[in-house]
Amino acid sequence: MPPVSRLAMPALCLSLILPSAFSVEAADPAPAAATEKSAAEKPVERSPLLERSQEEAAALERTVPAQEQQQLQAGSDTFLALWKPANVAEPEGAVIIIPGAGETADWPQAIGPLRQKLPDAKWSSLSITLPDQQSEAIAPRVVETPVAPKAADPGSKDSTTAQPIEQAAGGEADVADKVVAETAEEQSKADAERIFARIDAAIAYAESQSARSIVVLGHGTGAYWAARYLSERQTSQVAKFLMVAAQVPPKAKPELVELTPTLKLPTADLFYMDKPLDRNAALERMQASKRLKTPAFSQVALKALPDNKAEQEQLFRRVRGFLNPQTPD
Repeated sequence: MPPVSRLAMPALCLSLILPSAFSVEAADPAPAAATEKSAAEKPVERSPLLERSQEEAAALERTVPAQEQQQLQAGSDTFLALWKPANVAEPEGAVIIIPGAGETADWPQAIGPLRQKLPDAKWSSLSITLPDQQSEAIAPRVVETPVAPKAADPGSKDSTTAQPIEQAAGGEADVADKVVAETAEEQSKADAERIFARIDAAIAYAESQSARSIVVLGHGTGAYWAARYLSERQTSQVAKFLMVAAQVPPKAKPELVELTPTLKLPTADLFYMDKPLDRNAALERMQASKRLKTPAFSQVALKALPDNKAEQEQLFRRVRGFLNPQTPD
C-alpha cells in the first residue's frame, strides 16, 4: 500500500467516521417511529356524555342546600331528589312532586314554590328528577314533495313503468313509517319503566321518613307520567293525586283522557282556563270521568295572573285546600 500523505489524512479519517455516524442516526428513529405508531393506534377513551337532566341535577347540587339533597336509587340509576320535612311535630304526610319535560326538581314555576311552601302547610315535600325521555328524541320522517314529472304519452313505454315505480316508493315510505312508529313505542315503554322506577324509589323514601299519607303531584308532562303510573300500578301507598297544568308527551299512548277515569283514588285536576287547548283538554277529561262515574275526580280552574308571585300563591292555596280540606282557602 502506498504511503498516505499528511494532506490526505483528514479526508481519510472523515470518510471512515461519516458512514458509522449515519448508520447510528438511521438506527435511532426506528424505536421513536414505533412508539408514535403504537400511540396513534391506541383509541382515545372518552367518558360517556351526561343526559341533560343529569347536567341540570349537577347544577342544582351546587346551589341547593346540602341537607335538602337526597341521592335515590332506581335500578341502575342514581338520581337527585330534594327533600324538605314539614315544619310541625306531627306532619300530615309527604307530597312527591314530579316535574314535567324540560323542568328540574326546583323549577321556578310550580315545582320550586310548592316544594318550599308545603312544609309550612304541615306537609313534607320530595321533588324528584326525571330522566331524559328518549321517545321524544325520535324525529318523525320528513316527506319531501317530489317534482311533478311531465305528462307522458299514454302509448309510450314510460307510462307503463311509472305506476309500479310510484307503488314501490310508497311501499318503502310505509315501511319506514312503521319502523319509526315501532321504535318510538319501544322507547316510550323504556321511558315509562325508568320513570316508574324513580316514582317507586320516591315512595319508598317517603315511607322511610314515616309519612302518614303520601300524595303524588305531577306538573306538565309529569302529570301524565304520574297518572299512567297510578293507573298501571294501582299502588295502595298513594292516598291522593294532583295534576297541575297537565300535558301529554308527543305521541304518548294511552292518552291522558283515557287514564284519568281509571284512577281509583281522589284526584284533583288543576288547569288554566285562559289557555283554550288546556281548557278543552280538561273538559274532555271531566266528560270522560262522568261517563265512567268516577266520583273521586274533581277539577279546579286557575287564572293566569300577570304577577308571577301572585300566580304561584294562587296555585299553592288551591293545592293546600285539596290536601287539607278543613283549612280555609
